[in-house]
Amino acid sequence: MVHKQIPRSNRDRSVVKDADLTILKKNGIFMQTEKIERGRLRYFLMESATVDYGHADIRRLASALSSDDPTATAKHCFEWVRDHIEHSMDFHREEVTCKASDVLKQGTGLCTAKSHLLVALWRANQIPAGFCYQRLTLDGPNPPYCTHGFTAVWLGDRGWYRCDARGNSKPGIHCEFTPGHENLAYPTIHEGEHTYSEVWAQPWPDLIAAMRKLQSNSQYRCDPIDACPPAPGECVSEAAAPCAE
Repeated sequence: MVHKQIPRSNRDRSVVKDADLTILKKNGIFMQTEKIERGRLRYFLMESATVDYGHADIRRLASALSSDDPTATAKHCFEWVRDHIEHSMDFHREEVTCKASDVLKQGTGLCTAKSHLLVALWRANQIPAGFCYQRLTLDGPNPPYCTHGFTAVWLGDRGWYRCDARGNSKPGIHCEFTPGHENLAYPTIHEGEHTYSEVWAQPWPDLIAAMRKLQSNSQYRCDPIDACPPAPGECVSEAAAPCAE
């Protein structure tokens, strides 16, 4: 898949600058300090036009779902979005939502939109979180392809934990929040499908642009979004291998 260049003026504000990182070289080996780790994680706490966790309704819900244990808070947020926000395709909803506050207001969204709300709730609770993606066929073994969005949350010593809150309303899908055991909604089994290993600090710009053009979910069913990831170096991302005990 060809990467699209993003005009400089439209780059996400989570772009990494070399000055933001300090790398120590010792005995020919590059070593990253804890300061760098903390510095990079701040990108995964940022608010944006899509992840608008400063919205009063999001902050109110985030507070209601919080607890003294960050992992428990993360689980509460995951389960709330999974179970309370209806997946547009499963429930035949026509409303198109994108930014987190609209997803909460309308109570529905595609997988990508649900991920925007979940990340907003985590970040409102000061839990670093980001976006993950797969390229999947829309239905069956053949094209068209679509971009499936899910999430990753930073759980301290465990590192990144990827999880999918698209909803268990589709037969055959049963996603839970089980740190140490990753269970995504979809395996990649057909030609052309792919699971990206990165966690992005902000949603893909190409995806957001396409979502904003959608007039209805009937339009999406006829012409699903097959977005391109940002060009390397354009937006902050981290490698995230599946968590294991």
